[in-house]
This record gives sequence, structure tokens and C-alpha cells, in this order.
Amino acid sequence: MVQRINVFEKGQSAMKSLYGLGIYLAKSPVEQSLFHLIYFRVSQINGCAFCLDMHSKDLRAAGETEQRLFVLDAWREAPFYTERERAALAWAEALTKIKGGQVPDDIYEAAREQFSEEELIDLTFAVITINSYNRVNIAFGAAVGTYQPGAYAVSAK
Repeated sequence: MVQRINVFEKGQSAMKSLYGLGIYLAKSPVEQSLFHLIYFRVSQINGCAFCLDMHSKDLRAAGETEQRLFVLDAWREAPFYTERERAALAWAEALTKIKGGQVPDDIYEAAREQFSEEELIDLTFAVITINSYNRVNIAFGAAVGTYQPGAYAVSAK
């Protein structure tokens, strides 16, 4: 897709709100690697090429295996995701593809078995954040393929 507007340049004031969520999430007790796995999965669902490129590179740079990335779309059938990852993936998918006005009780219960209330709140805001970035990039386009690992890393300090 051709970039329509460089929102990261022209929309600095608006984008600061999303940056603030990133700063908050960098301090979360939830593993950053799990957030990145969620960001990648939600970006698959939404078809955001820029975010898929970005998060695949960040995940690989952090040591994630190609096998787990290649099979992530079929995580339910694959044996190499932990129960915590499975609960987070199900939660992220349910929030991204809201059906019937709420997250199903079984998905909520599975998430609560793996995450504290604080962690589940953070996981929810991570899903909200990546859905927002996906929609901004899909609306305005982004230079897909140019991202370098860690370029947008947020410090927890």
C-alpha cells in the first residue's frame, strides 16, 4: 500500500496518546515477549502489513522461533504454545473479533486462570493498543519492509 499520510510525522499530537499506552505497557508485569506475540497475532487478524513486518522482526530479534511465528495463525492446533500464551491469544482474538457484545465466559475464565486482574487489564490494553495501531496504519498506509528491529522500542524507565 502506498503511504497516504505519514501519521507518525503529521499526527504527532494524536499519536502521543498511543505512545503513552506503550510506555505504560513497558512497565507491565506481563512478559514483553507475550505482548509482542499478541501484537503479531492481532496484526494477522487485521491484515496490517506494517505491524506484521515490525513485530516479526522484533520477535525474531528477541529469540522467537520461525516455527512459532509461521504457525501462529493455527495456534490452537500446534503443540508449542504454553497455556499462558494460549489464554492470551484467545483473549486477544476475542477482543479483536468481538461477537455478541462480549468476550465469552470460557475465554475469560481461561484468562483468569493464567493472569492476575492487573495482568488481564494490561493484556486488554495491549490488545486495544495494537488494534489502534493496525487501524491507523491500514487507514493511512505505512512503508512496509523498512522497519529495523527495536526502532520503536519503549523503555520501562
